[in-house]
Amino acid sequence: VIYTAGQHPNNLQPIISEKYGPESSCYYAVAVVKKDSGLSFKELSGKKSCHTGLGKTAGWNIPIGTLLATGQLAWSGQEDMPVEEAVSNFFSESCVPGAGAVVNGKLCTLCQSDCSKSASNPYYGYAGAFKCLKDNAGDVAFINHQTVPVSERANYQLLCPDGTRAPIDSYQTCNLARVPGHAVVSRKGSELAERIFTALTTARTNGFSLYSSAGFGAADLMFKDSTQSLVRLPEGTNAFLYLGAKYMASVRSLKKESEQSKSAAIKWCAVGHDEMSKCDRWSSFSVANGVKQVACQTSSTVDGCFQRIMRQEADAMSVDGGQVYTAGKCGLIPAMVEQYDQSFCSSPGTPQAKYYAVAVVKKNSGVTWATLRGKRSCHTGLGRTAGWNIPMGLVHSIIQSCDFSEYFPSGCAPGSDPSSTFCKQCAGSGSTVDDGSKCSASAAEKYYGYTGAFRCLVEDAGDVAFIKHSIVTENSDGNGPAWAQALRSSDYELICPGDVGKAEISDFARCNLAAVPSHAVVTRQDIRDRVVRMLDDQQSKFGPTGSDPLFRMFASKDGNNLLFKDSTKCLQEVPSQTTADAFLGPGYVNSIKSLRQCPETASDLERTCTSF
Repeated sequence: VIYTAGQHPNNLQPIISEKYGPESSCYYAVAVVKKDSGLSFKELSGKKSCHTGLGKTAGWNIPIGTLLATGQLAWSGQEDMPVEEAVSNFFSESCVPGAGAVVNGKLCTLCQSDCSKSASNPYYGYAGAFKCLKDNAGDVAFINHQTVPVSERANYQLLCPDGTRAPIDSYQTCNLARVPGHAVVSRKGSELAERIFTALTTARTNGFSLYSSAGFGAADLMFKDSTQSLVRLPEGTNAFLYLGAKYMASVRSLKKESEQSKSAAIKWCAVGHDEMSKCDRWSSFSVANGVKQVACQTSSTVDGCFQRIMRQEADAMSVDGGQVYTAGKCGLIPAMVEQYDQSFCSSPGTPQAKYYAVAVVKKNSGVTWATLRGKRSCHTGLGRTAGWNIPMGLVHSIIQSCDFSEYFPSGCAPGSDPSSTFCKQCAGSGSTVDDGSKCSASAAEKYYGYTGAFRCLVEDAGDVAFIKHSIVTENSDGNGPAWAQALRSSDYELICPGDVGKAEISDFARCNLAAVPSHAVVTRQDIRDRVVRMLDDQQSKFGPTGSDPLFRMFASKDGNNLLFKDSTKCLQEVPSQTTADAFLGPGYVNSIKSLRQCPETASDLERTCTSF
């Protein structure tokens, strides 16, 4: 219902969530098998399945939607056959309570003579679907994460969509989707939302049993009877953010919304004017057989693009590792990774793509890692890997405080709150008119990104720049844009913690802050394969050695690192079903989690996606 409420022309948004216990207002839809079964999620075809009931979220909508979204279950739409028939052809036998009247009862063959959605059917509901598995009637049960009794969990495992398995207690990282609790929906407007929340709170304090249906002749009236409290949702929460990308992909697959024309263009999301200009040029060159392979959408921020991708208004974009982390929290996945080493471009298998996060200072400035406190800092952007997450994670471990202005009293970290000390040194577009570009996380701010952070150091707006290892050489000794032509790389040096202390710019492998994952293309699960096919085709034409010299995907004619990093040699496919956390690796993920002890280090979007 929340999904429908958020669709045009309703355009309602969730404002208050039901909370059913102290932990959370959501549950996880999971696929459970016996520990000794040897089965994986990618091997479910021809197996026997146990479901809570036809049309049930965890027992039907999510698992069937996931099988459709991943392409394991083939279904061309309702006009071809009912989805129930496609499911009956996929599984050898099933118990789907409530499906007795469809496809000649083929989905009820595992049920014990009764296929009703009622207590008379021993295999109905969460406990019933688990009993179906426990009794060896089925090979897999689609239930929620709380269904398997604690005393029996050692005998069962979860099937993860990537083909691996995990213990029952690992449901937060191995699930088919997070299913949010019921929510109050309303028209947009923070004042209206606050009035509704106040009215509901007042009703409870005046003695009315808001969450109880006792005495009214039915259950779950207005609110679920299991509700313990109501939680005000963050402002700006919409149906797409509340439900999450994995849930949305499942629903759309069941409704066949994700079936676009095979010739439809992939919609790339560009941030700001300069990226949009390059994207429009790419789009015009991408025409094949009279049809554009790439179309362009835009937003003023990366987070804005993420929301457009979730809403299907856009399909993909390439982002920094820190932004991959945020995308993952909102249910998006990495599909391809930028490779900066040509020798790896022809290597089969899992791509080995990384770069080094470094700290650069002017040579003979006297600035060392030990004397950074009190200096001015230049960052690529708030939440970016080399420019923020890695260095500020190290700073956090030193000061054990979330007040980073205590360490760097002035700096430029585009994307920060305009009143922050980390906007003081930003320059904006350079225009004499206030155009709102100062400290913006886009190319409109001339100190944004890798090249911008280095320029911040060059132009003496800062004492240290946190950037990628190759940026100085790409913007000195005659390389780079006009402002960098006269620079000499020998006038700069690296500083780092530990015994090394400082080193020449070329010695980044020895003096760095961390080796970090490369930028990656993020997208929705339901369109991942099409994005990969399109990018493989496009880089064969417009890559560094592509067949068409008129356009180059990895070169920025009117800027730096537009759409992709300019140092990209090729894009390599990330294995299907790889999550954002798995792509980033435990070391980097743990460093971000440590930094997230300071809530302000997460973007508003990330906080919204992780607040339910």
